Amino acid sequence: MTSKELTYWDYIRVNELLELQRGHDPEAGAPANDEIHFIVVHQVFELWFTVILRELAGIRDRLGAQRVSEVDVPAVVAGLKRIIEVWRSAVDHWSLVETLSPQGFLEFRDRLRPASGFQSDQLRQIEILMGLNGELRARVFGDFDPVARLIEAARSGAGGEGGGAVAARLERVLDDVARKGSVREALYAWLSRTPIQGARHDAAGAGERVDGFVRDYLESIRAQGEAAARGLRGEHREAAEAGLEREVEEARRFLAAEDAEDADDRDRVRRIRAGILFIETYRELPLLTWPRTVIDSIVEMEERFLMWRYGHARMVERMIGRRFGTGGSEGVGYLDKTAELRIFYDLWMVRRILVAEAFRPALHNRAFYDYAATDRLAEVMT
Repeated sequence: MTSKELTYWDYIRVNELLELQRGHDPEAGAPANDEIHFIVVHQVFELWFTVILRELAGIRDRLGAQRVSEVDVPAVVAGLKRIIEVWRSAVDHWSLVETLSPQGFLEFRDRLRPASGFQSDQLRQIEILMGLNGELRARVFGDFDPVARLIEAARSGAGGEGGGAVAARLERVLDDVARKGSVREALYAWLSRTPIQGARHDAAGAGERVDGFVRDYLESIRAQGEAAARGLRGEHREAAEAGLEREVEEARRFLAAEDAEDADDRDRVRRIRAGILFIETYRELPLLTWPRTVIDSIVEMEERFLMWRYGHARMVERMIGRRFGTGGSEGVGYLDKTAELRIFYDLWMVRRILVAEAFRPALHNRAFYDYAATDRLAEVMT
């Protein structure tokens, strides 16, 4: 007897996959083309979310190590690049949804009640694993906690036969992040160990190096602003000078981490922000090449996620205007609020205070940031 040969349809499980587009009530007959289209596009979203979640977990685990190996950083960037391309594709999917006319959608929209895209637990898992915690949510939504609300709804009788699995997945990722941290926490812990002005984070006097770098940077912001103001006249110059004072003060407060609610946490946040600023300022240094690429990739990943959120909101508004969602949510109003969230706020904020190269603070111990094999490389490449 010969063993069964593996086939494409068995490996991809095509037959099972094609059974998943029957609609909510198979006894009512096959859904119309518009509804099939709607179902398939959202199933594709969920499949892409699965890919994103796996990559995020790998990125978190690599960056969360006590010592992040040189070979792990390129792997982190590769995972981020994959996520970026998945979000890029997901953004394009909204144009596929919009081949459905508002009138076509209304033909089956009421049959969706009270189901809602708000109930996508994988989307909530992505947010949690990236680092969107209760504190960040509260800044935008106040006392409303979408994760707790979804778990409660899934556990209730109204959650149906699949509700228990949904709640279990959400609780599993919450437990995972409680034990191992989020991507944001792992990234920030790694960045907090950035050597600043040629001193390792745990070296004697490292804190003084950080303080000196921050003081020098604030002076650089002022020097750049004053140089720009000198080219202006009259009220324009006065406005520029007044704006400069606000800019310097805002930068000082940010770098001093005065917004950190926990005073005991302030030193850690200051160290993280100084590390980000140092990498962004001297990004051409060999030793900072990969950290800079990680930062760029994280920002682009969140940017693509925000573009997906924005596309979702505009698609919904185009289809149904500003009606309430089928699940009773605020609809477009809720979706627009999600686009205000910045999980990696510090990475975005640092870019607001960067200065041009001509105004950068003097770099100490530049040789510290060269690759150890630089001289040998030059020798063998000549």
